[in-house]
Amino acid sequence: MIGRIGAPGRPDVNQWLASSWPIIPNGGMKEAAIGIGVSHADLDAYLTAAIPEFDGLGDVTKFGTGQSNPTYKLEAASGIYVLRSKPTGKLLPSAHAVDREFAVMQALAGTDVPVPEVLHLAEPQTSPSRRMFFVMRYLPGRIFWDPALPQMQNTERTAIYDAMNAALAALHDVDVDAVGLSDFGKPGNYFARQLDRWSKQYLSSVDDPAEAMVEIMDWLGAHMPADDGAVSLTHGDWRLDNMIFASDKAAIAGVLDWELSTLGHPMADLAYQCMQWRLPNQGDMRGLAGIDRAAHGLPSEADYVADYARRRGLGAIEDWPFYLVFAFFRLAAILAGVAARAAAGNASNPKMARKYGAAVPALAAMATIVMHDGADD
Repeated sequence: MIGRIGAPGRPDVNQWLASSWPIIPNGGMKEAAIGIGVSHADLDAYLTAAIPEFDGLGDVTKFGTGQSNPTYKLEAASGIYVLRSKPTGKLLPSAHAVDREFAVMQALAGTDVPVPEVLHLAEPQTSPSRRMFFVMRYLPGRIFWDPALPQMQNTERTAIYDAMNAALAALHDVDVDAVGLSDFGKPGNYFARQLDRWSKQYLSSVDDPAEAMVEIMDWLGAHMPADDGAVSLTHGDWRLDNMIFASDKAAIAGVLDWELSTLGHPMADLAYQCMQWRLPNQGDMRGLAGIDRAAHGLPSEADYVADYARRRGLGAIEDWPFYLVFAFFRLAAILAGVAARAAAGNASNPKMARKYGAAVPALAAMATIVMHDGADD
């Protein structure tokens, strides 16, 4: 796959210089809860009243990661917590759904899907910042930012990818009725609804739609699979660095960032993660293309998909190229929105938001390759 990038008639994906999902540390803040829109004293008072165990707010530290919803580490006398808030400024409809994150993590407590313990959801009417946010318990552990896992031994790499695969299968096997999420999404063809949603989001984020993105939207509409009736709880952003792993073993302590979760088609999550196999791992990019996976204990895309299908008792997966093209398009639409927020001055990390916007043409190029050449990796 990577050998075809930059071939005649194909956009050169290697020109994408944006860093994907970086970590940028920030210093602690105690005099004022900078970015949350409320003073340190008022936030302390609110949380003390809202969360029975909470006491003695100390440092508030903004995590540099996360472009959609600003996220903060709260160190208190009673423990360590995480606050995740809607951003400031004019927001796109249905975006920044921290209430959905809260609801799904609350529902998944006690299932086979590991999630942090959520403690409180602040509604905008009563929030001290007048913005919705939630508080969850801080999970210690490891976050891996490079999917090639260069710091690991082969056996550890294999185990980590197997843990991700098992957790994804477990998520899609959750009985949504039993956990109270039967109304968490709309009925009907998931991909048709999602194509409509993200096409509108993309078109509302840009002044001049890219020709490649318009072609992709047309192709997806023309190749839409028939609704097979498959419905599951989907994460929407299933990737390695949205997971906290235990400090001493290849076990997932908690899956993070459920903002895009919904009732949808399980192939959306699987294809989204499998984009990683097709992105280069060079410069600031963080993918698996060009890496000798077998020599490094990493599964091939085909093996990863086969393991998932085995765990869920599925046969051969039809329409895989469509699912991959949709995954690239959806991410491109999301990043176009991030770039639009940067231009409007209300991105959580404006510098990285602009870089994410520069990634949109590369993602469109990857989708175009699959459209023309198929899904063989």
